[in-house]
Amino acid sequence: MCTPLSSRSLFLFGALLASTGTHHATRQASAAPVTQVAEAAHPAFTVQVVGKGRPVLLIPGLTCPGAVWAETVVRYQKQYQCHVVSLAGFGGVAAQQPLPAHLLQGVRDQLLTYIKTQKLTKPVVVGHSLGGFLALWMASTDPAALGPLEIVDALPFFSAIQNPATTAETARPMAEQMRQQVAQGRMTMAAERQLVAPLVTDSARITQVARWGLASDPATVGQAMYDMYTTDLRADLGRIQQPVLVLSSWAGYKAYGATKASTLTIYTRQYAGLPQARIEMSEAGRHFLMYDDPQWFFAQTDAFLQQAAAAKR
Repeated sequence: MCTPLSSRSLFLFGALLASTGTHHATRQASAAPVTQVAEAAHPAFTVQVVGKGRPVLLIPGLTCPGAVWAETVVRYQKQYQCHVVSLAGFGGVAAQQPLPAHLLQGVRDQLLTYIKTQKLTKPVVVGHSLGGFLALWMASTDPAALGPLEIVDALPFFSAIQNPATTAETARPMAEQMRQQVAQGRMTMAAERQLVAPLVTDSARITQVARWGLASDPATVGQAMYDMYTTDLRADLGRIQQPVLVLSSWAGYKAYGATKASTLTIYTRQYAGLPQARIEMSEAGRHFLMYDDPQWFFAQTDAFLQQAAAAKR
C-alpha cells in the first residue's frame, strides 16, 4: 500500500507522463491573429505568438502542446504578447531526430536563446508541471534574462518528493528504469485514462488528456522524465532574484492520504532556497489548475501580473 508521500510521487509521475491540452484549446486560433515563429533556430520547440503588450512565455507540461494555455491566452492577449511554446515530441508535435542525450538542457538553452533573439525584455514566464521546472532552470541559469515566474504545480526536484535526502545520483537508477519502461511504447487508452483521472476532474478533459498522451513520442517522454528526475535545482534557487508565485494542487491526492498540510510541507521544503517565492494552494483544483479551478487560477494570475506591471513602472 502506498504511503501519502509515495502516492503523491506516483501521481506526479503520472502528471508528467500524461499531461496535455484538450479540444477546448482549438478556440485559440480564432481568438486573435497568430504568428508562427520560424523553427530552424530552436528544433526543441515551436512557438506561436498571440496578442500585444508585455511578453509572457507560456510553457506546457510533458506531452502537452501549447494549446493547453488556450483559455489563458484568450484572457490575456489584449494586454500581453503571449509566446506559446509547444515542445517537440509531445502532444502530436514531431519529435527531434536524433533525440538529444541531454534533452531538457537543450530545451532550456534554446528557450533562453529565443528570448534573446526575439529581443524579449524580461518576459513573465508561466510554466505548468515540466514547464514550471524549465522556468526555474532557465531563471537559475540566466537570472537577468527573465522577469517574474509563475510556477504551476511543479517542484525543483521531483525525485525528492518522498525523501528530501534524495540526490540526483541516488535517483538515477529509478529514473533509468522509468526511461526504459516509458520508451518501450504507448499505453492503452484505458490505462491512460486511469493514469490521468487523479489529475483533472472533467471527464471530457480526461479523455482528451489521454489522447494527447498517446500522441506523444515515447522515447522523447522517457528522456525528458529521466532528465528531470536526475536534475536537482534546489541548490541553485538562490540565483533566482525575480518574484516567484508557486501554485499548488493537492485535492487529487486526498484518496491516497495526502492533506493540504502535508502537500504544503513538501512545497515549503523544496522551495526553502527561494525565500521570495509565494506558495498558494488551491482548495479544489487538481494538477491541471487552469482547468480544474479556473476562477482561482485566474485570480492568482491576474494579481501576480498586475504586481509585476506595477513593479516595472
